[in-house]
Amino acid sequence: MRNVESNHNVVFDCKYHVVFCPKYRRKILIGEIEQALKRLLRQKAEAIKVHIIEMEVMPDHVHLLVSCDPQFGIHRVVKELKGYTSFKLRQMFASLRRMPSLWTSSYFVATVGGAPLETVKQYIENQKRSA
Repeated sequence: MRNVESNHNVVFDCKYHVVFCPKYRRKILIGEIEQALKRLLRQKAEAIKVHIIEMEVMPDHVHLLVSCDPQFGIHRVVKELKGYTSFKLRQMFASLRRMPSLWTSSYFVATVGGAPLETVKQYIENQKRSA
């Protein structure tokens, strides 16, 4: 059984694997910075109604598995998370203020879950026959 969510006009099950890196892929996400980043990501996700299913912070990149409303959009989720954490972490840690920006402007995102593409295609193709 699928775990679906809804808003006032959309029922959805959208999960994304997101990866982003510090500028120049510096290995700075360790110790207190790592712990603060995890806490800040959870805070901001809750504030924007995004569910972090799984999170792993490596010294030079972040992996997130998130579920979000498709009308909010994954690009906006990433932008909000990166912007908020950059601002807050740079306030908290003087060593991060020397960097021109904390995060690279790019990121990786892939959809996760659901049926294989061929199964979905067949399901759509068979809709008229089953109606």
